[in-house]
Amino acid sequence: MADQVELFYAPQTRATGVRVLLEELDAPYKLNVLNFKLGENRKPDYLAINPAGKVPALRHGDAVITEQVAIYVYLADLFPEKGLAPALDDPRRGPYLRWFVHMASCFEPALIDRALQREEAPHSISAYGSFDTVIENMRAQLSKGPYVLGDRMTAVDVLWGMGLRWGMMFGIVPELDEFKAYTDRFYERPAVRNVIQDDQRLAVEQADAAERAGVA
Repeated sequence: MADQVELFYAPQTRATGVRVLLEELDAPYKLNVLNFKLGENRKPDYLAINPAGKVPALRHGDAVITEQVAIYVYLADLFPEKGLAPALDDPRRGPYLRWFVHMASCFEPALIDRALQREEAPHSISAYGSFDTVIENMRAQLSKGPYVLGDRMTAVDVLWGMGLRWGMMFGIVPELDEFKAYTDRFYERPAVRNVIQDDQRLAVEQADAAERAGVA
């Protein structure tokens, strides 16, 4: 069993998915909760952990890991006995990494451009091609289901379960049948339900603390 890890966290952020993964892994972890409304993520002690002032960030011994995809891959490999990461000699390892990177390099940039109503770059220089292509690629992959890599859940499903649900909630990702079926199954998992419920509690507590501090 690996040593305890420390997750730097704020509710209802990308860090929520990392906490879900930790629960799915039954991993020992310490939660270091930051209140963004009070600017705790911009204080020098946290900027020494992540100069960007973002969450999630993970500390494990002397190692500090930032960027959510790197954290997912690191954690799933740290607890191989849980079976959420294909081994290096598993033929699914390449596709597993592919869909992690697709989230960071294609899906999120495409969603941000669409949310901000920015014109897409010409296809020849775009990092992701087009929004429609990104969506169709994921729809086609999930049509093989029930998980991203077929019949077995891996850590990449936590990333996509959270990301697709978030995108649909904000009306950016189309509510395709494949996406709805996939996220509905994912959100029925006890780890997801429990973390989301606690996130709501933390968010209320942080809003109350900000109000008491006179922060809008």
